[in-house]
Amino acid sequence: MNVILRKLHIPASMVLLKFLLIFMLSCGGGEDEPGGSDPVIPSELKLEILVLGTDGANLNGDGSGMIKCTATASDAVRFGFKFGTDPEVPSTTGIVDHTYTALGTNTYPVTVYAYSGTGNSVNITKSVTVYVKPPELKLVWSDEFSTDGPVSASNWNHETVPPDNGSWWNGEKQHYTARTDNSYVSGGTLKIVAKRETYTAYNTTKLYTSARLTSKFNFTYGRLEVRAKLPKGSGTWPAIWMLGSNISTVGWPACGEIDVMEHWGHIPGEVSSATHTPSCSGGCANVRVGATQLNDYDTEFHVYSLEWTKESLRFLIDGVFKYAYKPAVKNDNTWPYTADQFIILNVAMGGSWFTIDPNFTESAMEIDYVKVYQ
Repeated sequence: MNVILRKLHIPASMVLLKFLLIFMLSCGGGEDEPGGSDPVIPSELKLEILVLGTDGANLNGDGSGMIKCTATASDAVRFGFKFGTDPEVPSTTGIVDHTYTALGTNTYPVTVYAYSGTGNSVNITKSVTVYVKPPELKLVWSDEFSTDGPVSASNWNHETVPPDNGSWWNGEKQHYTARTDNSYVSGGTLKIVAKRETYTAYNTTKLYTSARLTSKFNFTYGRLEVRAKLPKGSGTWPAIWMLGSNISTVGWPACGEIDVMEHWGHIPGEVSSATHTPSCSGGCANVRVGATQLNDYDTEFHVYSLEWTKESLRFLIDGVFKYAYKPAVKNDNTWPYTADQFIILNVAMGGSWFTIDPNFTESAMEIDYVKVYQ
């Protein structure tokens, strides 16, 4: 060897370097094999989604909005879960819990990614339908009329000044007064009494008197419950309703009106609910007025309720849903119900489209309680 190297004049160190390079190339991977191993693709990816509290009566869960996701796959070392547009949630076990918060029943996409040790991944997407119940409501204001005597001045105003040149709107035939003859508390209930009597006020004489109470409490969104027994007699017009607190600045109907309960004595077996907005008052095209048959309206107490949310107005009697107002497009014309409203309790007599029984003497609306929950 030494003889050959001297003849070719090649240093021994150069020969050694060439051997080392050949050895290193023979042990290294090719350019198409990064990391020195073949890519691993996860397979048989499965996703199971359990909605908590699901049973025969609650097909979309118990209202908690909670789900449990379980993913499995071959050749996977970790997982990632995507809930809608939220950031991916990593998991090494393939098990992740998630809670939805949007109220009501909604359907959502859930995507799971399975990752291998070489960083390769596969994914699948499933849909899940989940019910989220509203938060539990708490009593925030009430009058249970437990003290005999005049109506509580802390809770209620008496509206007595007629706004229409000595009269009230809609052709009503009464004067409203603040006298205990027309409104008082006794035996645990409020009585609003409509009477036939000649009464002069504000330079106008009327043949009937009654009372109209407005709450000093104003609220936005919540549940209103009024337990009441209605008066009897053709010509009576009791109402449990609400107006926007901004009525003095924006006027009616821009303030929004919510009629929780109205009853006309000349249609004795029917009570109704309605809404009044700039786009529609009462029974308009594509807006149904909630009319319900209630034959014992004057002999039994019933609970008239309103559930008011950002999405809708829902009307109930004795806890049973009767009618909803939920316009597809919400703006100032269709949905003025984004600000405070106050409660009104009154019994009107007569109207521009119906008459009063000439034999009527008096009748009362009795109210057991008024409660607001939020």
